[in-house]
Amino acid sequence: MRTIITIGRQLGSGGKEVGIRVAKELNIPCYDKELLKEAARQSGLSEKIFESFDERPKSLLYSIAMDSYIFSLPGAGAGDSLEQQVYLATFDTIRSLAQRGPCVIIGRCADYALSGNPDLLSLFIYAPMEDRIQRVAKRQNLSYEKARVLVQKTDRRRASYYDYYSGRTWGAVSSYDFCLNSSALGLSGTVELIRAMAEQKEHPVPSPTEIDPTRNPA
Repeated sequence: MRTIITIGRQLGSGGKEVGIRVAKELNIPCYDKELLKEAARQSGLSEKIFESFDERPKSLLYSIAMDSYIFSLPGAGAGDSLEQQVYLATFDTIRSLAQRGPCVIIGRCADYALSGNPDLLSLFIYAPMEDRIQRVAKRQNLSYEKARVLVQKTDRRRASYYDYYSGRTWGAVSSYDFCLNSSALGLSGTVELIRAMAEQKEHPVPSPTEIDPTRNPA
């Protein structure tokens, strides 16, 4: 198998769970928070720094407050931004993980980082707001209102991060190979659909005209 599956996701859509289950079905690694640990190891930056910047929009005040950290690093220059260092290290780590073989990567502009990779299958998982609020409220033991605020805030943060660093639009159909409503088939059905997509990408079925170029498709 060669396929690299990237999954963007709305909070509460079940995208992370879907990614984990797809990876298990296909017997390949899944990288979510593990990606941050690997990026920290490869870059020499603190893992806490990666967690602080994880899928967060560019923040001038936070960057200024944290940039003094970068000067303690070997080879750091006056023009280096900690925020840029973290993003580039994450970007490089995504590519490094993809080079190791097939895997599932959750969020963090992975689809953009792997643009042009012929083995990429980029997906975005979404769901109706009501379903997402109910899922987050149950999972985190929150009131309906607190879950609603968290969902909206997290979606805005992820969208700002993705849009800023990729130059694309988070959740737009033009930004991914497929956008899937996890409520349409349920999480299990969504997992099965993605598994079928991956298998089709690995072994595409030729169209009748590809089999016989002289055949008139009409």
